[in-house]
Amino acid sequence: MKFRSRNLRAIADCIIGDNDHFPYRSSSRITQFFEECDLDFVHDGSTRWAWTVSRLEELLQEPQPKTNTLPERLVHVLRILMLKQDAADDDPDRSLALAELNKPLGREGYEAFYGEDNLLYIRHIGTQTLSIGNNPHRPFTPQEIKRKEKLTEYLDTCSEDELIEEVLLPLFRQLGFHRITAAGHKDKALEYGKDVWMRYVLPTQHVLYFGIQAKKVKLDASGSSKGSNANISEIYHQVLMMLGHEIFDPETSKKVLVDHAFIVAGGEITKPARNWLGGKLDATKRSQIMFMDRDDILNLYIVSNIPIPQEACSADDDFDDDIPF
Repeated sequence: MKFRSRNLRAIADCIIGDNDHFPYRSSSRITQFFEECDLDFVHDGSTRWAWTVSRLEELLQEPQPKTNTLPERLVHVLRILMLKQDAADDDPDRSLALAELNKPLGREGYEAFYGEDNLLYIRHIGTQTLSIGNNPHRPFTPQEIKRKEKLTEYLDTCSEDELIEEVLLPLFRQLGFHRITAAGHKDKALEYGKDVWMRYVLPTQHVLYFGIQAKKVKLDASGSSKGSNANISEIYHQVLMMLGHEIFDPETSKKVLVDHAFIVAGGEITKPARNWLGGKLDATKRSQIMFMDRDDILNLYIVSNIPIPQEACSADDDFDDDIPF
């Protein structure tokens, strides 16, 4: 991807401190800053802003994690640049520095903001897609652990419709899926094995269609569904129905087939259930059917910095989940 020259220069001025709201960095301190960003850039003594612009251009050439996002290492540089621990006395909350950074970012269609963990996040203004390293296996901050516990409590008590409407739909929207449509559970005749269908636009502008078969309970490989468990073979046949039935996309006015399917469980997908499903899928369908259980939902939800449902927050008045989306 590419930024306009004036915007790269403005971001470079923030890094080297030629902007009044950022600390001045000499040649050695510029090198030290990039070391803090885990980059091996060493300033060569040339014009500070021009050298820094060249490094930003290099970072912009790296692959985007997904459409409408910035490369991960560039986001990391901006996050280190905007650490609140480096606030000046005349800008204790770094609001002035944030406003200066948002001028060039805004002209490129992006916006930086602080999350409740006081770390910088960047989103695409048009689609609200976050530019963050969504590694669900990274260590969580204490605040993120608290949010995860609240969301776990919510998943224990919510209904299947609430799982879909309050958790899965916001999650997949944040992950870059579009036209997310929930079938609902009032009219089972309209589902055809689908709880949700959605589309994902590739960088090539090709469109893939996804369906979700969601169950609130644990999925196991027992003989039949009973109590708080659901049988994986029953879900599997519902997914096959999903893949074989057309959906109508009003944006293209065409009927299309679902390309891929997610089996999503609000509880655990047991190892026997995973093994049964893996043995059932042949080489052609192995890439079509994917599954997510509670841990996957929790981790993705937290690293994507999505506000947890208000019902979960109301259980603890001291819990603040006010994220500026």
